[in-house]
Amino acid sequence: MPLDVLNSMTTPLLNRSLIALGILISISSVRAAAADQPATQPSEPKKITLPEFESMRAEKSAVVLDVRTAREFNAGHVPGAVNIDWHARDFADQVAKLDKSKTYLVHCQAGVRSASAVKKMSTMDFLHLYDFAGGYAAYEKAGKPVEKPAAK
Repeated sequence: MPLDVLNSMTTPLLNRSLIALGILISISSVRAAAADQPATQPSEPKKITLPEFESMRAEKSAVVLDVRTAREFNAGHVPGAVNIDWHARDFADQVAKLDKSKTYLVHCQAGVRSASAVKKMSTMDFLHLYDFAGGYAAYEKAGKPVEKPAAK
């Protein structure tokens, strides 16, 4: 077989083989990069409504986390709530002491601070976070029971 005929037959085959090799290398690099990522990425904390909040807070693993100031909290809060002020300098330190296996129903007065708090907490390995978007204002407006510290 003449050399020019042999070259014309092998060049397309060689080109296809090189393209296939390139594709395989690309696939393996994507797989290797994916293997470096954690198996589960923290999901965006879900915003919940008042009925969802009420239903979820009845569960044993649920913790109601009120991120309002101590003054707001003492004026009235959801019964059994834990207070950690979002604006406190040591907010992250206080939150870091919480049990990460629990479900946290986070709220503030109207939803702005709680959204920031759950965003921060989701970067701290809390996996079960819910932002009660209506906040304490919606809870109180609905006529739900509130707790206040005993008068001194």
